[in-house]
Amino acid sequence: MSRSHVAVLMGGFSSERPVSLSSGKACADALEAAGYRVTRIDVDRDVSSVLADLRPDVVFNALHGPFGEDGTIQGVLEYLGIPYTHSGVLASALAMDKEQSKKVAKAAGVPVAESKVMDRFEFGSSHPMPPPYVVKPVNEGSSFGVVIVQEGQSHPSQVITSDEWKYGDRVMVERFVAGRELTCAVMGDVALGVTEIIPVGHSFYDYDSKYVAGQSKHELPAKISPNIYQKIQTLALKAHRAIGCRGVSRSDFRYDDRFSEDGEIIWLEINTQPGMTPTSLVPEIALHAGHGFGELLTWMVEDASCSR
Repeated sequence: MSRSHVAVLMGGFSSERPVSLSSGKACADALEAAGYRVTRIDVDRDVSSVLADLRPDVVFNALHGPFGEDGTIQGVLEYLGIPYTHSGVLASALAMDKEQSKKVAKAAGVPVAESKVMDRFEFGSSHPMPPPYVVKPVNEGSSFGVVIVQEGQSHPSQVITSDEWKYGDRVMVERFVAGRELTCAVMGDVALGVTEIIPVGHSFYDYDSKYVAGQSKHELPAKISPNIYQKIQTLALKAHRAIGCRGVSRSDFRYDDRFSEDGEIIWLEINTQPGMTPTSLVPEIALHAGHGFGELLTWMVEDASCSR
């Protein structure tokens, strides 16, 4: 073990704080069980001085959402010269911006759905594109703020322009892709297994489906044809490389096989800080590929670096 002291960053102050706390606890417990000396840090605005005083060998980044996975904390760690897990500054910022990451993925040959970015206050009584379509914040994760406008709705959802909305003013309007929800993890330079996510009692894979036990079913390996399975793996690795990700990432897809087996495969987004909670997908996929949770985290710690 070349790096004995690991600081696990968790919590933070994004909408995904509760998820991060759960991820952080699971990772810290597993790293301690693997023999590392672990310091748990509930991240606040003083995290730079806390880390400067602590000087751990490695930072395991278990933060989610803005500040934690958008390149900000990565820049702090680069400045401090502390090796860290997951993707670097540019890849993190790029992946967090749904508009820019889709442009890069599309240029690399990864199929994406038609979309447009607009100010939420531009929404009036008419649809910005023919429904069905999806409205999502440009810089949020965990399905926060996702609104599906169904075919037959007379106008966009009013929640988008209401005071209840707290996910920023820039939103993406994207063609709704029917079909199955598939996801693929990448570890280093290897695409691991493909999982089909089946929400239980939900119309799509929303926040509760992701993080509440029993609210979704994970079919691993996904029951799809071998050529589609391999194609999903190829596209996940292609997106990982094009965006410049490091360590572990997870790409989400929609697969519409209603009319043919070949169907339509659409890449939705890449997660550079995928969840590490008890119900999370990446630990399940890694285990199916032969990497236990402790082994996965050990690999991530040993893979950590600056200038990622």
